[in-house]
Amino acid sequence: MDDAVYLKLSRPHPDMVARVSRIAVSDLYEALPADERDGAVMNSRIRPLLPGIRIAGPAVTARCAPNDNLMMHKALLLAQRGDVLVVDGGEPSGAQWGYLAAVYANKKELAGVVIDGCIRDADELVACRSPVWFKEISPSHPTKKGPGTVNVPVQCGGVRVQPGDLVCADGDGVLVIPQRLLEATIFAAEARAKEEAAAVKAIEAGQSLFEIHGLESALQVSGVKVSDSTWMEGRN
Repeated sequence: MDDAVYLKLSRPHPDMVARVSRIAVSDLYEALPADERDGAVMNSRIRPLLPGIRIAGPAVTARCAPNDNLMMHKALLLAQRGDVLVVDGGEPSGAQWGYLAAVYANKKELAGVVIDGCIRDADELVACRSPVWFKEISPSHPTKKGPGTVNVPVQCGGVRVQPGDLVCADGDGVLVIPQRLLEATIFAAEARAKEEAAAVKAIEAGQSLFEIHGLESALQVSGVKVSDSTWMEGRN
């Protein structure tokens, strides 16, 4: 794709973003169509800097040249409150994100940042509670020359991310929901979350998880022998 910066993108409705922000990534993953799930979740090398953080927001994308973060800075400039900055840092990747960028992002009230590449100033990022998911930590200093792209589809963590896709992340990883699937995914995920809440109440009332999931019939169908003895007795 030609190097270019696009100033506009189509964002999902804020009410839908707010609903997604209350749902765990695992429930959203299960709510996606079976043939879409694995292509929507970033690989496990993309990890959070901070525990206990959950984000959701429209993707503002940047593709950077190797060891350069000019396009990241342009995307950061264009990003609005509640957006998630998604950066393909290139290979090799100089540090795409650091303390000053985090201070500016916090000032703009971005939802978070996902970087297929490096970050630096890790201690300062922890101190200012920067919600960033990343691949590596390095003190390396990138150039700011370009080329690259802003607000065009990028590859991040093995997933194709289009501008305006809904990016969700927590301790389980990063999930990308295309806008065409967003409404159906939200409804299915909310239903799943209600089922899990009911299961928690059932466990607190004394039921076993094996019973709640109806696994006795699954065990019978599996053909596994159940013996009322020790394994040594079973060998005789």
